[in-house]
Amino acid sequence: MNFSPSAAARVAAIAAKQGRPAILRLSVEGGGCSGFQYRFGLADAPEPDDLIVEQGGASLVVDPVSLDLVAGSVVDYVESLGGAAFKVENPNAASGCGCGSSFAI
Repeated sequence: MNFSPSAAARVAAIAAKQGRPAILRLSVEGGGCSGFQYRFGLADAPEPDDLIVEQGGASLVVDPVSLDLVAGSVVDYVESLGGAAFKVENPNAASGCGCGSSFAI
């Protein structure tokens, strides 16, 4: 797993505004238009079995079940005319939806 500097900076900024630790949790759930969907949220602390990737004072944590589906991915934060969002570049995804929040294996 890779955690881009822009994603780490955005997590740190959001966490500072909310007075929380700069820990972003990525999980995968069933659903979405392609079968699986990404979920992002701030975490108070990593779980004992989480993968932890640190970048620029922020951390990305992924649980073992989700890690099977996103191993080798890059978590980035992108800004465009259409808005800004965390984005997962997942080499395991066979297809995805137009919004980029769901995928199929």
